[in-house]
Amino acid sequence: MSLLVVDGLAKRYGEATVFENVHLTVAPGEFVAIVGDSGVGKSTLLNCMTGLDHWDAGRIVHGGTDLGLLDDTQRALWRRAQVGFVFQAFHVLPHLDVAQNVALPLMLLGRADATRVQAMLDAVGLQGLGPRLPQQLSGGQLQRVAIARALVHRPALLLADEPTGNLDPGTAARAMEVLVAQTREQGAALVLVTHSASAAARADRVLHLTASGIVG
Repeated sequence: MSLLVVDGLAKRYGEATVFENVHLTVAPGEFVAIVGDSGVGKSTLLNCMTGLDHWDAGRIVHGGTDLGLLDDTQRALWRRAQVGFVFQAFHVLPHLDVAQNVALPLMLLGRADATRVQAMLDAVGLQGLGPRLPQQLSGGQLQRVAIARALVHRPALLLADEPTGNLDPGTAARAMEVLVAQTREQGAALVLVTHSASAAARADRVLHLTASGIVG
C-alpha cells in the first residue's frame, strides 16, 4: 500500500520545463531520498507534494486524497493535519520561545498539549531548553527544534528540504540521526531532498530527479 503516489507530474514556468514525467510512490514508514543537480526542481517537487506549488500535469495522491481535486483552503487544512516540513533555513519564529515554536502545529489544529511538546523536546535532546528564545541556540539546536515541530502533531508524511545544509558535518550527522530516529519511531514516511551523500545513504531508497523524470 502506498501513502504517497506521484503520477506523471510536470512543472513548467512559462515555456521552460522544470521537470516532467515524474513517477514516485512512498509507502508508510519508508524513507526516500531525492538527489539531483542544482536547479532541477527538487525543492519545487517537495512543494508540489504538499500542495504549496501548483503543477501542470499529473496527479498527487496522499492516502487516497487527490490533492488536485482540493481547493487552496482544503489543501491548507489537509497539509496542517497530515504533513510535517523541515527546512534548511529552520524557519523558527524568533519572537516565540522554543516550546512555543514546537507547539505551533498543535495550536493550529486546536490540540494544545504541553506534555506532547515536552516529550518531543526530550526526544530530540533539548531537555530544559523550552523557555529559551531561538537566538540563544546553536544551529544544530535550531534544526532539532524544527524537527520536533515537524513531528509533534504525528504527521503521516514528513518532507525535509536540505535539512542539514546549514550545519557543519558533525552537527549535520547528529541532526540526521534525530530526524531518522524520530520518523522511524512515529511510523511516518520521510521524503528527503539533499545534496549530502551521507544523508542520502541513510535512506531506504535513493532516487535521482532529472528534467525528464526520476531514476531509481
